[in-house]
Amino acid sequence: MNTPTTPEQLQAEADQFRKEFEGVRDAVGQVIVGQQRVVEATLTALLCGGNVLLEGVPGLGKTELVKALSQVLKLHFRRIQFTPDLMPADVIGTNIMTTDDAGKYRFEFREGPIFTQLLLADEINRATPKTQSALLETMQEGTVTTGGTTYKLEQPFFVLATQNPIEQEGTFPLPEAQLDRFMFKVVVPFLNRAELNEVVNRTILKKRYEATAILDGPRILHLRTVLDRVVVSDPMRDYACRLVLATHPDSEFATERIRKFLRWGASPRAAQALIRSARVRALSQGRAHVSFQDIRYFAPEVLQHRALLNYDGQAENVSIRDVIEECINKLPTEA
Repeated sequence: MNTPTTPEQLQAEADQFRKEFEGVRDAVGQVIVGQQRVVEATLTALLCGGNVLLEGVPGLGKTELVKALSQVLKLHFRRIQFTPDLMPADVIGTNIMTTDDAGKYRFEFREGPIFTQLLLADEINRATPKTQSALLETMQEGTVTTGGTTYKLEQPFFVLATQNPIEQEGTFPLPEAQLDRFMFKVVVPFLNRAELNEVVNRTILKKRYEATAILDGPRILHLRTVLDRVVVSDPMRDYACRLVLATHPDSEFATERIRKFLRWGASPRAAQALIRSARVRALSQGRAHVSFQDIRYFAPEVLQHRALLNYDGQAENVSIRDVIEECINKLPTEA
């Protein structure tokens, strides 16, 4: 397909993107009760080529969300249950010694469950740091290196990790370097009364909702090329950069609470994530250009896991999300 060169062609691509985005969102929504923003954020990150960290108590449908996405997007899906005794080889694979037809010994690489397209890393913070680090290269480069050989993973590749915010005994908090590899951190809220009734009703009646396939891997890769052509003006780019700088306590753009409670702010990857997610947001609204509202829309999910509380913030049990949202609301759009 030729690259659109006129505004009319680009607008036609935006209209088609909006139609397909809404189709996927609605198809997943048939399986998942409520959680509209969680579905939208996860789908946005996937279309951007990013990864998502889901934080929520058990039973809120995190695993069902990944399964539904794999069906709607026709992607190969695998799940890894992270535990303290899980080893890196259990994730990426290992070299084993075999014999060929001539009886000679040789090493053969046996792929681990990471060789998929949609990977669910369930309760990732229950594995040791050594095992957690096995995902770093894969999440950033889409490759696996073992025994001096580098293997490319099939694209699109997407990691969705989960963690329980309540039970902390026997867990290993993710280090900042790994948290930064996640494009979004999405907090999964508890269901409201109507949603909980619907979940229980489906359980009683044993209703099974099958998600309808809407997209596939090649189409997702094409949609990513459309994202690259969404117009990001200089004021939009600068606003995203100022938003990231505003999370640093020594910045001229920082709020009083940022200076008081944060030790460190978001990394340059956050600015890139803001622009990428804003492009998806713009296209999902049928526009081929990014607005200030597009950049702000997923800013909490982009920034909240990349900023660190200082001692005062931890002692006063400050909500990092509240501090970040205040920062987003107070930052003016004009420099």
